[in-house]
Amino acid sequence: MKIRSKAPLRLGLAGGGSDVSPYSDIYGGLILNATINLYAHCTIEETNSEKIEIYAADLDQYLEYNLQDTLPIDGKLDLHKGVYNRIIKDFGVQPKAFKITTYSDAPAGSGLGSSSTMVVCILQAFVEWYNLPLGDYELARLAYEIERIDIGLSGGKQDQYAAAFGGFNYMEFLQDDHVIVNPLRIKPWVVEELESSLLLFFTGASRSSAKIIDEQKKNTREKNATAIEAMHQIKQSAIDMKTAILHGDINSFASILGKAWEEKKKMAQSITNPTIQEAFDKALNAGAIAGKVSGAGGGGFIMFVVEPTKRKNVERALSTLDGRVVEFQFSDKGTQSWKIFE
Repeated sequence: MKIRSKAPLRLGLAGGGSDVSPYSDIYGGLILNATINLYAHCTIEETNSEKIEIYAADLDQYLEYNLQDTLPIDGKLDLHKGVYNRIIKDFGVQPKAFKITTYSDAPAGSGLGSSSTMVVCILQAFVEWYNLPLGDYELARLAYEIERIDIGLSGGKQDQYAAAFGGFNYMEFLQDDHVIVNPLRIKPWVVEELESSLLLFFTGASRSSAKIIDEQKKNTREKNATAIEAMHQIKQSAIDMKTAILHGDINSFASILGKAWEEKKKMAQSITNPTIQEAFDKALNAGAIAGKVSGAGGGGFIMFVVEPTKRKNVERALSTLDGRVVEFQFSDKGTQSWKIFE
């Protein structure tokens, strides 16, 4: 038997960073994001080898272990091993020999939440395999604990919930890790207009978000007034952008996105760099209205708002750089899984 799963990556539209502790614990966080048709993928195959085999196909990394309850968290494919460890520990299931193969449609460090989405994807495959009683909230919460607590990777909470729920979501992050996901009913023509007006550009440079996020956390702990006020404005942008999207006001959407990017750059020095700035200069000079880096910043994907009639002009301008434009559509489904009997 084989088990397959996939989970959608997300675009962070507004409020990014306000879901990170300690800011969310002190002030509360608000996030607006939407999932797209780029995915993390996972396949689990039952075997008779008495081995646990882990293969990250996109990274071309392979690990093999004897059948056991706990795999070492040692910097090698820890996301995969962290999920396995919690499944065995929390649900009391008997270890079985298997091979797990994963890959993502976007590289790690892309700013689309690829690492957290992969954890949700792997976790969903185990849920399908063992018929575990986890709903969307429980799945996202467990994925968050695995990545942030068990493995110790810095980051926020939005990516796990986006991957689990799918679609356009307005999320509230409160004290004691309490999360409320509010799905938004966006009119179909608004979704079509957003797809026509958003251009996704991969800079060609992935980055580790941990350094940037750690700097943001430090600024909050040390009560850096400039950084905290910037985050307040970023959180407000989620409220404003939700209203703009629900009304189909693309001009306001672009204005809010651009202003939030200016505030975002006040949060940490490494959020922008010459590569990112060059892409902004090219796109804006060719007719883009506004833009922001998706995720923590420092590299990965940049999201530009363009008047659709000027889209090709912007694409030609960006084609002179090392990165590439990536086509996408919004996806309204969260993580999915299924069994294949052979």
